[in-house]
Amino acid sequence: MKYILILMIALFLNGCTIFGAPTELDDTKGLSAERIYQMGEEKMIDKDYEKAIIYFGKLESRYPNGRYATQAQLETAYAHYKKGDAVQAVAAAERFIKLHPNHPNVDYAYYLKGLAVFNERGILEKLTKQEISDRDPRALRDSFMTFKDLVSRYPNSRYAKDATQRMIYLSNSLSEHELDVARYYMKRQAYLAAVNRCKYVIEYYPQSPGVERALVTMVSAYDLLGLDDLKKDTLRILQANYPENPLLTGKVVQEEKVWWKFWEGMLGNK
Repeated sequence: MKYILILMIALFLNGCTIFGAPTELDDTKGLSAERIYQMGEEKMIDKDYEKAIIYFGKLESRYPNGRYATQAQLETAYAHYKKGDAVQAVAAAERFIKLHPNHPNVDYAYYLKGLAVFNERGILEKLTKQEISDRDPRALRDSFMTFKDLVSRYPNSRYAKDATQRMIYLSNSLSEHELDVARYYMKRQAYLAAVNRCKYVIEYYPQSPGVERALVTMVSAYDLLGLDDLKKDTLRILQANYPENPLLTGKVVQEEKVWWKFWEGMLGNK
């Protein structure tokens, strides 16, 4: 009898191997769209974002045309964002925007997309704790443009104020990145390339604090290139907008005087 029992167990296990693991029970079977949505929301509260995404996915596939499915699409984007999956969050937000361009909450989709890109950081960035201005500028520009779309399309949105503040922060960070590159070009004696970077800052980030530094760098580059007229024009712009700049007042530390080689004779040639 003992051997028969062992044989039966062996046959059962073998059958499991052949036919695979038992199918997981679907706890949403036969439930209404509202109930499945509630289950997804409960998982969001529990911070079980992976399970919430599964519930919202089942809801949309089973009831694709209802209001709960539409809301589930937006919740899916948020769940991916909370989970830390920026790529999936952006994809879900963009899908919602494409499917529901006139939805009353579409402004939130733009905001969520901008947040996902804004907070995205690679493994190296997390380990080295990089400043935002040291990160890949493409992601920062994408975030800036998404927030700009939100503010332009929906100026009265509840998210517009925060989006505007983030745009200012991103603008300053992007201008710092461009100026760091310009400084690199100055060290490499690629003065024209440095000027072009500074012009980009002035044109695209005119409200950023980096504009003052951009003008100073341009004055230096034009001086080293021997372009006296452009140097004088840029210096006049600097004087008109930043009269307290150390270059004009002479209150520059010695290290900076070494950096700006033209320092000694500049103010006498205005």
